[in-house]
Amino acid sequence: MRTAPTILHLDMDAFYASAEQAAKPSLRGKAVIVGGLGPRGVVATASYEARRFGVHSAMPMGQARRLAPNAAYLVPRFSFYREISEQVMRLLRELSPLVEPLSLDEAFVDLEAGGVADDEASARAVGERLRADILRGTGLSGSVGLAASKMLAKIASEQAKPDGLLLIRPGTERELLGPMSVRTLPGVGPATGDHLRRAGITTVEELAEAGEDELVRLLGKAHGGALYAMALARDERPVVAERDTKSVSVEDTYDVDIHDRVRVRMEVARLADRCVQRLRAAGHSGRTIVLKVRRFDFSTLTRSETLRGPTDDPGVVREAAARLLESVDTTGGVRLLGVGVSGLADYTQEDLFAQAQAQADADARAEVASGVAGDGGVAGDGDGVAPEGAVDEGAREGETGSGEPVASAERRWHAGHDVRHAVFGAGWVQGSGVGRVTVRFETPGSAPGRVRTFRTDDPELEAAEPVPLVEAVATVAAVATAAAEGVVEGVSPGVEGGVRGAEAVVVAGGEAVVPLPSAGASGGQGKGPSGG
Repeated sequence: MRTAPTILHLDMDAFYASAEQAAKPSLRGKAVIVGGLGPRGVVATASYEARRFGVHSAMPMGQARRLAPNAAYLVPRFSFYREISEQVMRLLRELSPLVEPLSLDEAFVDLEAGGVADDEASARAVGERLRADILRGTGLSGSVGLAASKMLAKIASEQAKPDGLLLIRPGTERELLGPMSVRTLPGVGPATGDHLRRAGITTVEELAEAGEDELVRLLGKAHGGALYAMALARDERPVVAERDTKSVSVEDTYDVDIHDRVRVRMEVARLADRCVQRLRAAGHSGRTIVLKVRRFDFSTLTRSETLRGPTDDPGVVREAAARLLESVDTTGGVRLLGVGVSGLADYTQEDLFAQAQAQADADARAEVASGVAGDGGVAGDGDGVAPEGAVDEGAREGETGSGEPVASAERRWHAGHDVRHAVFGAGWVQGSGVGRVTVRFETPGSAPGRVRTFRTDDPELEAAEPVPLVEAVATVAAVATAAAEGVVEGVSPGVEGGVRGAEAVVVAGGEAVVPLPSAGASGGQGKGPSGG
């Protein structure tokens, strides 16, 4: 292990929820919960205000609603979070070529490899500068841990939350770890923790005192030996810049079990297309197609098929997934479906037979449909019945052949997602239902906005791209400059002279109140089981 704390671990604070609070002025300082909103949804991230009610990541959404009924519940906006994550990762890569991302909001950095730190003082300076740069560039806060190993750096960032920095000096690791719970160590989950507790081991110090032989007896050679080394603060794992992707997959959990076999086939085809989109975006192809089915009784079945060569063709993946589905009994109902591709490569060697078969099947379906239309007498004397989905050539879009309007499918508006109205401008969906959608019109740099309700099919309302948080950050910079020049009359209490972390300022010569992006809500005692 190295002798200087030059491994840095960054973990953004309550990332998804903090990003939503920064984007939506009316939610700052309030309980915000991001995740799947259906009856089978789970919490992805909860703001620190929501954690005071006992809500945490991975909790069933129904339980979260019972604990915090008045919180704001939002559907994740992953493209928005990904954009912010890319900004943060760019800052990390400016420090070192060795950056190991663990998720959108978490990464290790080897500062020594970047030549930016070689002792405690320089490492601390880099960590503080990084936190300031992240706040300046995104308006969000992150917690930093610095230590001589990856395990200790991650523990340090956990202890520093929220919005802090902790450096563990080499030589003090055992003293720091000793009184901590065994659950603090990576790889110790609820099951292992309970097993150790029954053996009378609850702290890291007790783990070290038990000895390697006892831990091997309790947990097996690999796990027991690894835990003993961690209890002694030994961790030689290097920061790895790139991890090989093993597979690409997508899956959906349904609010209500699917019993209709046709619907199941349609869902599998849709998931196959989404999987290929993700596969191509990653620049990969794959040989093995995997289907996952979780049935009504929670039994989970997995089926796979290996092709002759790697592919990224949606037709090939779709047909393979459909073949795999034929071997699965879904009569009792399906609660989850997933399609994945493994055996990845960065080239394609298309299975020409599979492609030809897929094309032949598509041509056959088209021919059958054409034959049905021809026999059905769509354009005959009026006695024939058109097949489902057939439209008279003279019918305009949105009308039947007789000129009567066709009821269009109701547009869906997800809570928290961005919209734009032709008259009122940018806003976000606060809720929808019964043919109505409620929108709050505000942007990251505006005051908390007004709420208005529209019909879900209002032609002046449309989905929109997120407004960049950098606009709000520019407001912060402008306010800081104004304060320095004596233009700002009053600034609400906050950190660092009332600018960082402040909620609003009153500008001289006017009554407009300009809210500032939060640097991460105060309060709370760290993060839940997953997600900062």
